[in-house]
Amino acid sequence: MPTDTPTIVLVGHGMVGQRFLEALAARGLTATHRVVVLCEEPRPAYDRVQLTSYFSGTSPEELSMTDMEFIAEHGIELHVGDPAETVDRETRTVTARSGLRVEYDTLVLATGSYPFVPPVPGKDAAGCFVYRTIDDLLAIEEYAKARATVGAVVGGGLLGLEAAGALQGLGLSTHIVEFAPRLMPVQVDEGGGAALLRTIEEMGLSVHTGTGTQEIVVGADGAVTGMKLSDGSEVATDMVVFSAGVRPRDQLARDCGLSVGERGGIAVDEQCRTVTDPAVFAIGECALAADGRVYGLVAPGYEQAETVAATIAQDESAFLGADLSTKLKLLGVDVASFGDAHGAAEDCLEVVYSDARSGLYKKLVIARDGTLLGGILVGDAEAYGTLRAFTGSVPPVAPESLVLPAGSSGGAQLGPSALPDEAVICSCNNVTKGAIRGAVTEHACTTVPEVKKCTKAGTSCGSCVKVLGQLVTAELEASGVEVDKGLCGCFGQTREELYEIVLALRINTFRELLDRYGREGARGGDGCETCKPAVGSIIASLAPVIGASVYILDGEQAALQDSNDHFLANIQKNGSYSIVPRVPGGEITPEKLIVIGEVARDFGLYTKITGGQRIDLFGARVEQLPLIWARLVDAGFESGHAYGKALRTVKSCVGQTWCRYGVQDSVRMAIDLELRYRGLRSPHKLKSAVSGCARECAEAQSKDFGIIATSNGWNLYVGGNGGATPRHADLLAQDLDDTQLIRLIDRFLMFYIRTADRLERTSTWLERIPGGLDHVRDVVVEDSLGICEELESLMAAHVANYRDEWAETINDPEKLARFVSFVNAPDTPDPVVGFVPERDQIKPDLPLLSIGMRPMEGSVQR
Repeated sequence: MPTDTPTIVLVGHGMVGQRFLEALAARGLTATHRVVVLCEEPRPAYDRVQLTSYFSGTSPEELSMTDMEFIAEHGIELHVGDPAETVDRETRTVTARSGLRVEYDTLVLATGSYPFVPPVPGKDAAGCFVYRTIDDLLAIEEYAKARATVGAVVGGGLLGLEAAGALQGLGLSTHIVEFAPRLMPVQVDEGGGAALLRTIEEMGLSVHTGTGTQEIVVGADGAVTGMKLSDGSEVATDMVVFSAGVRPRDQLARDCGLSVGERGGIAVDEQCRTVTDPAVFAIGECALAADGRVYGLVAPGYEQAETVAATIAQDESAFLGADLSTKLKLLGVDVASFGDAHGAAEDCLEVVYSDARSGLYKKLVIARDGTLLGGILVGDAEAYGTLRAFTGSVPPVAPESLVLPAGSSGGAQLGPSALPDEAVICSCNNVTKGAIRGAVTEHACTTVPEVKKCTKAGTSCGSCVKVLGQLVTAELEASGVEVDKGLCGCFGQTREELYEIVLALRINTFRELLDRYGREGARGGDGCETCKPAVGSIIASLAPVIGASVYILDGEQAALQDSNDHFLANIQKNGSYSIVPRVPGGEITPEKLIVIGEVARDFGLYTKITGGQRIDLFGARVEQLPLIWARLVDAGFESGHAYGKALRTVKSCVGQTWCRYGVQDSVRMAIDLELRYRGLRSPHKLKSAVSGCARECAEAQSKDFGIIATSNGWNLYVGGNGGATPRHADLLAQDLDDTQLIRLIDRFLMFYIRTADRLERTSTWLERIPGGLDHVRDVVVEDSLGICEELESLMAAHVANYRDEWAETINDPEKLARFVSFVNAPDTPDPVVGFVPERDQIKPDLPLLSIGMRPMEGSVQR
């Protein structure tokens, strides 16, 4: 650029700083200005909101929010690991740690915040950490693995609970110390805090509320050995993580004479321009906004970034404050608050739903005229998006009906179509329903990816993508555009319609189905990667009825299966496979444990006990699978179907046999159910659990079908889900005897298999299917469609015809022939599969993957 090109210097490159750069580029300012970025951390902007996901396997690279092609394309000069150290406002010069001096026309401070560490003795000892950056997490992980078994977190707010979850995930016994009388005191009230406390304590964490940290106890070696609390108690711990809030990083501004607030924060006006110097702006957590607030959420920071970019471009823009509503998942628990969550308005009313047993707490704050003012949701925040959008207005249904569980008497559900156009769908990027509709009607977007690119909705945290899809479909249909709901390009029918065709006409091959009912042009072809496994699953689930082979790798069926099903095992990172024997109900004899140990030892496998009460064996080469399974089958084990879209496990507590709280024999029931539904192919994997009492130790309400014992029998819950989008299961029926329980589960599972879309979990299916839980209850309990007898007979056929796939495989030489790495070199092991030692076991030698998963020269790899 010419030397007289105006220069913008950005100090700080976090999430808000990156959004500012994107806003500059969107307005063409990167073409007319020199843009220099000084970043303190050794890596460019990354997703700090998702920071804790590092401990569940997300790499620092995957957390990155910086596209280096974007940086290069727009000529942005990015200096990482080189923070600004001084600002001379008279000469308009910034000097970095490296000595780099940059003259600016416009300076934007996005220095963020720093963790607050209470001034207690011992706070600087070895084993004390803060929880703010990727480097912090790396240090915590290293120390925890080397010398810690117990950890303590100072602070029970948002970051404190995330930190506690991270320590527990590292295998540490974990304590949480919160000075306030409840957890998350800013976001939730006393009732919400109590529900959150119960749930977290049931996870095995120790919580100390209403007490502060008085001293960090330090051992002779200078490392942490404990904590003294202000209530006189002591906590023995090897590690302390301070997460007691943050403070604006405004020292650079103070040093150069910019005005800051009494409690910190760089004072700015409505354009985010500092009140001291019109050439300097501040955005994000370092800025004290014109309304007197320092905003600690990313969405307001994004708005501030857009405001400054617009102001530089001489467009009218102002930051007038932001909604502090939040929806988070902390330690696996949904927590949300919105609007006037604490009922500060005069003469307001509260509607509260609380279920202590399930850890649910929902409160709405309502004005006398019915206007929804705000609310708090703990344990189930599914309605957050709808409720938040209606805040400030009178909802079209009674507010109290919105907090009742789905399917309960008096409960109501409002879909996205009920929202007004001004409702914000994507709070991260402030995208309204009207903007999404406009993307479809005015910009001809017909898919969710197109709408995301057009509006930025769903491109940050992703929590709104489901609603986004519903709105796009609804708008297309409203515009008269025919929405193709076919399974794929080969079939114009839905999965449910194909299921009915296969069942009614007893079609037992993919080829016949495609030739008779495929789209024009697809008939006579080979199908695609979408329809082949979907139809393969349908045929497998109906095999005994339609006359197909029960063994899924017979004939044509083998070509339809997902990759893992090809070898009846899960492929891992380095091309090796895992073996997961079924352990019904988690109950196993010492003899069988010994067999697993011997197999793992003899084949050099990595062993791990899973959360589903069974043992994974990792590191087997494909040619070793039959040898391993021969020994396991001989010892009485059978396939655990970890590789298939089928029943995985039925988890259980010890029940009344051992537990003093148990009221039913949960182990026996779990074993009966797992043996009944083993091998049942379905649209997606199925998980279940049986708890022997209301304490819910088996976590049955997070499963596709969960059973909780009562003094009168069993309560059946359906549609639960863990994973990335957890959902509490809904109560389908209660106080059932054994026969009634199994009959309803039979019906529920077969109705799900019959009507769900491909790869649709029961949780998503239950929310999508018209009528939701009420309809499912009418069908499977009341038999409103008159199909229950058929559903039961379909399940009975499955149970009667089940055969263990591995038992059949190891006794059939023809089937065994597939278990080789190279077709024309069957005795040659795959040279890519390698391991290195770790903690007395093995792990994949991942650097070996850089040579590529390619076959040996002159050979054909399976």
